[in-house]
Amino acid sequence: QVQLLESGGGLVQAGASLRPPCAPSGRTFSSYKLGWFRQAPGKDREFVAAISRTGINIDQADSVKGRFTVSRDNSKNTVSLKISSLKPENATVYYCAATPSLSDPRATYEYDYWGRGTQVTVSS
Repeated sequence: QVQLLESGGGLVQAGASLRPPCAPSGRTFSSYKLGWFRQAPGKDREFVAAISRTGINIDQADSVKGRFTVSRDNSKNTVSLKISSLKPENATVYYCAATPSLSDPRATYEYDYWGRGTQVTVSS
């Protein structure tokens, strides 16, 4: 089993970079595929990026390619989503998620474990 701790939020100026916090815990962290999603008020949770167990295979939504970077370090039990050149429209709640196996990394129902989400706020 894995737990995903997302704490606090981030307030940054437009154009800056931010890494929404996600701290996985569990001895079998490397066994899980990881995903990032975001959800605006009143809207469905939207796929952002996913990374394979080894970190070699990465899938990203077209809307974030070029500015969002996802990575993991299994030796340190860490996963990271870096958002560069933040725009006001990037302001929303970001979630990290984990699953031992999946067919569609972009589907929310594929993930068994979720963090509570972290609010990203962008000032213009």
